[in-house]
Amino acid sequence: MKTFCGRANPTTGALDWVEESEEYDYHQEIARSCYADMLHDKDRNEKYYEGIRAAVSRVKARGERVVVLDIGTGTSLLSMMAVTAGADYCYAIEVFKPMAQAATCIVEKNGFSDQIKPTTNMLLTQVDQIVIIQLIITCLMELLSLAQAGCEAVPHRATIYAQLVESDMLWKWSQLQPIEMDGNKLLPTLAVVKCAGAPSVCDIQLSQVPPESFTPLGPICTMFSVDFSKPVSSTAQSYMAQFKAQTSGRAQVVLSWWDIDMDPDGNIVCTMAPSWNYSDPRSYPWRDHWMQSVYFLPAEENVSEGEELNLIVSHDDYSLWYSLTQSEQNDVKVAKFRPCCTCQAHLVWTRPRFGELNDEQRTESYVNALRSILKPDSVCLSVSDGSLLPIFAHLLGSKKGSSLENSGMAKQVIEQVLHANSLKHGVQLLEIRPEQLSLADLEGNQISVLMGEPYFSTSLLPWHSLFFWYCRTAVAQLLHPNATILPRAATLYIVAVEFRDLWRIRAPCGTCEGFDVSPMDEMIQQSLDYRESWEAEPHPLWEYPCRALTKPRPVMTFDFTQCVPEQPINSDGTVPFTG
Repeated sequence: MKTFCGRANPTTGALDWVEESEEYDYHQEIARSCYADMLHDKDRNEKYYEGIRAAVSRVKARGERVVVLDIGTGTSLLSMMAVTAGADYCYAIEVFKPMAQAATCIVEKNGFSDQIKPTTNMLLTQVDQIVIIQLIITCLMELLSLAQAGCEAVPHRATIYAQLVESDMLWKWSQLQPIEMDGNKLLPTLAVVKCAGAPSVCDIQLSQVPPESFTPLGPICTMFSVDFSKPVSSTAQSYMAQFKAQTSGRAQVVLSWWDIDMDPDGNIVCTMAPSWNYSDPRSYPWRDHWMQSVYFLPAEENVSEGEELNLIVSHDDYSLWYSLTQSEQNDVKVAKFRPCCTCQAHLVWTRPRFGELNDEQRTESYVNALRSILKPDSVCLSVSDGSLLPIFAHLLGSKKGSSLENSGMAKQVIEQVLHANSLKHGVQLLEIRPEQLSLADLEGNQISVLMGEPYFSTSLLPWHSLFFWYCRTAVAQLLHPNATILPRAATLYIVAVEFRDLWRIRAPCGTCEGFDVSPMDEMIQQSLDYRESWEAEPHPLWEYPCRALTKPRPVMTFDFTQCVPEQPINSDGTVPFTG
């Protein structure tokens, strides 16, 4: 059955009504899943297989029947490994129905239907002996209650590691920095400075963060371990690592990752350490389904070389967070509440957005552009979400500045910045849509400078920022005949690349560790063909090294000095490969 769904168009700002199949969300979930990435992770697969063999052998050595519970089975690869290793029966749980159906096909195709039962039913009764062999699902703690005492778990444990560092590059993703401009210093609000920030983890490919971009202030610390063969408490807990500061600096950021031991003795280890922690970085097994993490301290703290420090990690059922104390404070107390944003800026601005606002070169480019066009009688209107451009224009001497804000929260954040810098009446903030703007809102003044970064919170892909063009068209009747549009135009470029690793998330697997998983390949391809292969997918490309196969090619230019044309813009051509 098909239904009409209202979807916000981030480029036009309009609500588009489109006919969608009821299976659309399923197809998108499948097309953008990490199944292929996990199956291409040879290090992970080999370590799991080795751990499963060892666990089955230990159970059999006790003379017990081996019944396996495979949690989050996906393709049932690990269940097939278990049966091949000698398990008597496997319950393969997969709550995502399309994947469970693919798992059933894969089990049948490989001849394991009599010993493996893929199911979406999580309400299993207790059985004599269970080997729990999947990881990283939200219901793990609840499902662990199904295990009898003495059960084997693969992986057996996970261990969290952390390192305290100073990093201006990473810290700029968390806090708004003071901005120097023509002898003026634009200061962040006290609320932002004192805010603990967003509670969500910043998971990234830490291998792509250059070691020269941070300074370790302490050693790599073992923070705590979780034993999956035992019941896991849901009570919030804290753990502490003590060490002496290796060098003086500003404690800002904690880099974190984890290892999993596939066996109780810790002889079979799958590590998520970044490549620069390897003696030979070339041996680093790339994976995108398990990455490293960056945690930001609530506030930066100065530390001195040789100073005794306590790095504390706390966790509840949902999150980890870190704090730092001095050595005399040896009692480890669980924080009553997870850190959360109290200034609203971390709810309005994403971490990449903080990075943009703190980019000195980027700011200098905007300021120089404004300086070249502003006059004492300029009436400026800014069209971007939570932008500092109208504040820059005011400091550069414009007659009047206004800014359209897409939400009350974004408006409040900019109001706080204005208040912190005694500019409360310097910029007029309007929480209205461009098509609703009137001359009365501008106190009868025509717009002589329309400006935008452009940046919009709804933009995921480069062309989504063309919403600025639609806004410019909506306010066309309010523009002075000689109005300046900044930016004047935008050009879309393309370049063909060969990714070193990212291709793994889409490449067919065929056979994995000797098992035929081609039904999964077919399922993903069907979902890609449904629509997803026609659409671009956003990725932070700096995290994924690649090699250019063509020269950058401009394919389309958009003239913002003119209104959006009524007819679609098209472009075609060829781009030669350079090697």
